[in-house]
Amino acid sequence: MMVAMSPTASRDRLLGDLDEEQREAVLAPRGPVCVLAGAGTGKTRTITRRIAHLVTAGHVAPGQVLAVTFTQRAAGEMRGRLRALDDGTGTGSVQAQTFHAAARRQLAYFWPRVVGTTDWQLLDSKFAVVAQAANRSGLPTGTDNVRDLAGEIEWAKASLISPEDYPATVAESGRDIPFDAAKVAAAYAGYEALKARGNDLMLLDFDDLLLHTAAAIENDAAVAQEFRDRYRCFVVDEYQDVTPLQQRVLDAWLGTRDDLTVVGDANQTIYSFTGASPRYLLDFSRRFPDAAVVRLERDYRSTPQVVSLANRVIAAARGRMAGSRLHLVGQRPPGPNPTFNEYPDEVAEAAAVARSIKKLVESGTAPAEIAVLYRINAQSEVYEEALTEAGVPFQVRGGEGFFSRQEVRQALLALQRAGDRDTALALPELVRATLEPLGLTAEPPAGTRARDRWEALAALADLVDDEVAQRPQLDLRTLLTELRQRADSRHPPVVQGVTLASLHAAKGLEWDAVFLVGLADGTLPISHALSHGPDSEPVEEERRLFYVGITRARVHLTLSWALARNPGGRQGRRPSRFLNGIAPQSARDDGPSRSRKPRGPAPRCRVCNAPLSASAAIMLRRCETCPSDIDEQLLADLKDWRLRISKEMSVPAYVVFTDNTLIAIAESLPGDDAALVAIPGIGARKLEQFGADVLGLVRDRQKS
Repeated sequence: MMVAMSPTASRDRLLGDLDEEQREAVLAPRGPVCVLAGAGTGKTRTITRRIAHLVTAGHVAPGQVLAVTFTQRAAGEMRGRLRALDDGTGTGSVQAQTFHAAARRQLAYFWPRVVGTTDWQLLDSKFAVVAQAANRSGLPTGTDNVRDLAGEIEWAKASLISPEDYPATVAESGRDIPFDAAKVAAAYAGYEALKARGNDLMLLDFDDLLLHTAAAIENDAAVAQEFRDRYRCFVVDEYQDVTPLQQRVLDAWLGTRDDLTVVGDANQTIYSFTGASPRYLLDFSRRFPDAAVVRLERDYRSTPQVVSLANRVIAAARGRMAGSRLHLVGQRPPGPNPTFNEYPDEVAEAAAVARSIKKLVESGTAPAEIAVLYRINAQSEVYEEALTEAGVPFQVRGGEGFFSRQEVRQALLALQRAGDRDTALALPELVRATLEPLGLTAEPPAGTRARDRWEALAALADLVDDEVAQRPQLDLRTLLTELRQRADSRHPPVVQGVTLASLHAAKGLEWDAVFLVGLADGTLPISHALSHGPDSEPVEEERRLFYVGITRARVHLTLSWALARNPGGRQGRRPSRFLNGIAPQSARDDGPSRSRKPRGPAPRCRVCNAPLSASAAIMLRRCETCPSDIDEQLLADLKDWRLRISKEMSVPAYVVFTDNTLIAIAESLPGDDAALVAIPGIGARKLEQFGADVLGLVRDRQKS
């Protein structure tokens, strides 16, 4: 039998190992609380301690608390921590679930009262129904086409967009869609009609669970009263990722009450393509003017060197979300500086990464504590090959190994059939002609699934180009034999292997060593984001994705890019614009057998990535014609400070700092010494003279 602790002992257990800001969040009174929690700042610890405090202090009963998050893994972690905090008060019985799991449970309970005798069944896979709706609407019914259509329907429902409003909404938002908007709307309407099979049974998808739960509470006063008597306190994790539909459910749960704690970081918003929106987090204080707002900025995950780089990357963010940026402060002991490497081609890049990983493993880093992170899944192939050759085990997270992907298996079968026919085409031409019917079009398609397929097929075609470039006499039969051998030699997934993952799949995870690879413009930021404009919100989301990748690293962080796809290919790629002003000018690595050259990425505009030559533009890290994101109040504060200092020193104001230097500071918002000296014109002497003052002004402005 568990014996409850004394109130003093329980309080010490909950608060003793928390920092000042975490303690403030835990002890905030009942009511609206917004915890702005940066990466690695202990948000899960903080919110579970808050729940435990509310329960142990008698503010709320355990059964009256509902905590929701977005993944089963996160919900499970929360439940585990709450059980560990249970000192006899029942904290371990608090419900921590995903939005959908909570809604499913509630809907099952209330359904007979709000609907009646009509039964419902959860549609675990909507593929067949979407395919039928696509066929009736004249849309293609290939696997990837149906999946892309299903994704559009899910986005529309999560965004509370009806079939009737879909065409106008996507036109207004500029959303990339896989098919004609009117046909998507027709298929969407048809899909909804097909689910309503008759009076005896309704098919519900996962979004319907949320829709019907919200409607039941909104439209039935008795249901609303019973639910609100049951649950009185709500906690929402990862609040920056909530969709309009999830917010509607949350509003229904709350009613007119305000006993709500939300936790999030707008600068980790990377799922807007699913309908997620940070506006509810950003507007929380407007909705609840009396809300307690706590900022968690002490980073316990990463070394100060990794944290500094993350701060510099996100300091360049633009738009509304940039105003909510958190300045992380590393709490771990110092570690190695992040390294930047430029390679002539992707094969050289992957080989160098594999060598570095092998050295880390040999020096004692567990393979499971190492990750290679990339923007798109098709990038995994060259790293699978390099790690296999290096004898390093790996696992592909959030996707299959390259040669296990369905489209790649289909491609190899199609090439086998092509090999049985006589053809006068050269091998690269034959491969591309064979892959074209499978989805290798001249330009990537708009749909997410179709684009994934295209990227995998393009990677396979590029691989063939690479092999032929090295061995011009290579024939198809030999090529297929070698590709199958390569596929068979890949290590199967093992628990202790190095993780290969996309940046999206890496969210919420962390490793001792992280290799961020393929950091070239067109890949990160990805080309279809750039098509919206260099300072568009899709590009800003790519920047946030880069930021998330950096903050996965605890100690070792390596960033790299290649100037060409294949060895000997034209080196026409540019390093990612997100590296401008961050990567050193001596990043070139030509491999272990060649000397390093003192050449790195030339100065480029952080907005449009054009080369910079004028000294003023280099200092500002942008073309003088590109839009500025300057903090005008900070600039005014800096000028007032400069005037005072120049009078004290009896020197002209420009001797302290030029106007362009002040503008660069007011645009880049440096958070530490490393970020400040990265601005041209600020060297060690001026850092020593003025660094503390300038950084203090920046911090004061960010807190205001």
